[in-house]
Amino acid sequence: MIEYIRTPDERFENLPGYNFSPHYIEIEGLRLHYVDEGDSSANPVLLMHGEPSWSYLYRKMIPPIARAGHRVIAPDLIGFGRSDKPIHQEDYSYKGHIDIIT
Repeated sequence: MIEYIRTPDERFENLPGYNFSPHYIEIEGLRLHYVDEGDSSANPVLLMHGEPSWSYLYRKMIPPIARAGHRVIAPDLIGFGRSDKPIHQEDYSYKGHIDIIT
C-alpha cells in the first residue's frame, strides 16, 4: 500500500474564486479530488492541469464553461491540490498519473 498524506479540507477554505464543492473518488487506495460543475447530463469538458498546479488553475474558466451548457470536470492529479499526496518519490510517475486518470 502506498503511504500518503492528506491535506485537511479546511486548508482550502476561503480561497479567492474557488468555492466549488469538493468531489472525491478512491482509486488504488488513494483519494482523488475533482471539481464537477454544470449540468451532469451535458457534454463534458475535461480540464487537466500540469505540474506543479491543480484545479485552482481553472477557477476563472470553470463558471463560464458551465454557464455555456457544459459539464466541467477538473481533477487534481494524485500529489496535487486536494488529492492525496504519496510520500515516496518512487510512487510518482507519468504512467502512474495516466493509470489513475484512466
